Amino acid sequence: ARSRFGAGGPFLYGEFSAADAMYAPVATRIDRYRLPVSAEARAYVDAILAHPAFEAWMAEAAREPWRLGYYEEGQTPDEIIVPDPEVMA
Repeated sequence: ARSRFGAGGPFLYGEFSAADAMYAPVATRIDRYRLPVSAEARAYVDAILAHPAFEAWMAEAAREPWRLGYYEEGQTPDEIIVPDPEVMA
């Protein structure tokens, strides 16, 4: 999409669009997991992470009062809460 339609800005279709909102979780994982990507892909990830809507989304997520230990960064194995499959069914 970028090579064909993205000449007008740093996002998939140039300007920020719903397509970029859909890829925000992917961009987050690329960044958080430090996945190796091309310089062009890294520039796209950085554009997503710097977008005001993304920053607001992350700020709201940080204000959530509940935490799932098995998703939290820096948890040690003895701190991880494993969900009970009986409860999850």
